[in-house]
Amino acid sequence: MNKQFNIVLLGAPGSGKGTQAPKLMEKYQLFHISTGDMFRKEIASGSEIGLKAKSIIESGGLCPDDVTLDMLNSYLSKLGDCKGYILDGVPRTLEQAHMLDGINYDKPIEISKVVYIKIDKEEIIKRILKRAAELGRTDDTPEVAKNRTEQYFKLTHPLIEYYQKQGKLVEINGMQSIEEVFADICKLVFE
Repeated sequence: MNKQFNIVLLGAPGSGKGTQAPKLMEKYQLFHISTGDMFRKEIASGSEIGLKAKSIIESGGLCPDDVTLDMLNSYLSKLGDCKGYILDGVPRTLEQAHMLDGINYDKPIEISKVVYIKIDKEEIIKRILKRAAELGRTDDTPEVAKNRTEQYFKLTHPLIEYYQKQGKLVEINGMQSIEEVFADICKLVFE
């Protein structure tokens, strides 16, 4: 098999990662892996990891790094050969990024590009609450939206500099239309 092309979608909650991922998946035949969706499935199934994750996620917190990456690797091992992955929701912390790079973790996942979809702070909560209303997501309450936004800027935002230093970061203006964001990602990442 040829080397996989794995990309990370990075951005605040509501930045459009979940909107862009299926479009990229279809155009480039990459698997879309949303850790948020994976955790929601585990919670719905009542599995041990789901029960552990439920209270953490519903309060707007993040599951421990090793739990998240073990779950991700377990899922990836079942996919077989593919062109690559679109990772949405991981890494969320510098520790997870280090683990993906094989630092203090024995199942690294090579990252080819990191797409940072940048939106204004004021737009974040507005989009999360709109998504909650449209999709009926019970984990998108105003309190949780505020908590997730704070968590993002505290824990995830530092990844921008980390991947910039590795030469893997591509910044996209997420305040554009869905089509313009998609066109920019295609142009800057895949051409």
